[in-house]
Amino acid sequence: MQWLLQGDPAIRWQVLRDIVDAPQVEVAAERARVEHEGWAAWLLALRATDGQWADGACFPRTAAFAASTAQALAAGEPPPPFPSPDVESTEAIAEQPGEEPEQPWTATYPVLLDLCHLGVPPDSAVMQETAQLVARNCRWEYDGLPFFAGEVDCCINAGTILIGTYLGVDVEPVVQRLVADQMPDGGWNCWAEARPAPGSFASTLDVVNALLRWERHTGGSDEVRRARRNGEEYLLRRHLFRSLRAGEVVNPRWLQFSYPPRWHYDVLKATDYFALRGGTPDPRLVEAIEQVRAKRQADGRWLLENTHPGAVHFRFEEPDGTPSRWNTLRALRVVRWYDASTHSGGASETP
Repeated sequence: MQWLLQGDPAIRWQVLRDIVDAPQVEVAAERARVEHEGWAAWLLALRATDGQWADGACFPRTAAFAASTAQALAAGEPPPPFPSPDVESTEAIAEQPGEEPEQPWTATYPVLLDLCHLGVPPDSAVMQETAQLVARNCRWEYDGLPFFAGEVDCCINAGTILIGTYLGVDVEPVVQRLVADQMPDGGWNCWAEARPAPGSFASTLDVVNALLRWERHTGGSDEVRRARRNGEEYLLRRHLFRSLRAGEVVNPRWLQFSYPPRWHYDVLKATDYFALRGGTPDPRLVEAIEQVRAKRQADGRWLLENTHPGAVHFRFEEPDGTPSRWNTLRALRVVRWYDASTHSGGASETP
């Protein structure tokens, strides 16, 4: 605990809330520091006056392209070609081992996700101003659509819901699109827009996480809860990391824990979701939880592993193979929830 509490304010306030069970006033005081000190303050200082980072939505220096695309489509003209044909799609890396292409993480969308995970108070003046500026000025590279309207990629739309919900922006149309995009097997897959594909672990986890957060913010609906629970069942039937058909580990990299995980999938990210959801752990989580426990080092800490390549404004932690406050916090949160819930026989799901 002493080591964790020596970290960034973004780490400290979550440790106080989730591990130490500190009084709410102490947690709030520490969280208020996030905006002004450390990682979040550095990211906020990089925001342009129009509310964007790196002059783009998903990719740097694409704001002008997005605007020209929107203008062309509004005029009934064909959109211009994307200016960076070498940039990979966010779902370009298959759920199999192999070399990962680099993807930039410096534009508006990934930075806003970082700020949400860091926990900058959403009602702060800077975050509310950012929400208004992004709604006014930021457009997706896909068809120049407004940021909070989402686009066609279900992983990107999941992040849009998370950001919008965090900032208090109405993103219900994006939620309804994701519900409509759910596949017959209960999962989601960003590739489904381009070709037939089964559900994807990575896409499904991102979507159920976004739907859960939206439900808790708005009260949700039976339709959305049903879609989210079907997505959870997709993951649980596969014990979070095994093939449904043969039972083998789908991707060995999923047993390495990165931070930030971005849109990528791993077992720590998946179990952290179920800890957030709360309630009595499903028996099919046992093996995944043991994978998390097994990664704990002799000194009680977890390591940083498998950092995903791509340009960033700065790294939260480095290098791989060294103790990670983020992974230690997240893993402790998972183990603490699992042990407390299995011993007490908690409710089926935290509302």
